[in-house]
Amino acid sequence: MPKIFEYFGFIFYFYSNEHEPIHVHVTHGGKESIFDLILMDGELTEIKMRKKFGAEPLSEKEKHTAVAFIQKYHVNIIEKWIKFFVLKQSIRSTNIKKKI
Repeated sequence: MPKIFEYFGFIFYFYSNEHEPIHVHVTHGGKESIFDLILMDGELTEIKMRKKFGAEPLSEKEKHTAVAFIQKYHVNIIEKWIKFFVLKQSIRSTNIKKKI
């Protein structure tokens, strides 16, 4: 389960056996939600949150923070997805210490 970002208590990661669409799991305070990145012609058009089975979803405030983070770092998330799942290369986690 590669962790891709840490951001003020939020952990963004992939499971190692993922599937499309490109998505990222986000945990915060014991809660977890999944965010699908919807692309059209290579451009991010939408971010859809869905619940993870058996987990309490992020609160509305946490969801807002996660979506803002994903909007800002979506290019990096997509690059890490391709590097890990398509190119089968290792990826490193990045700790973001500046508020968005």
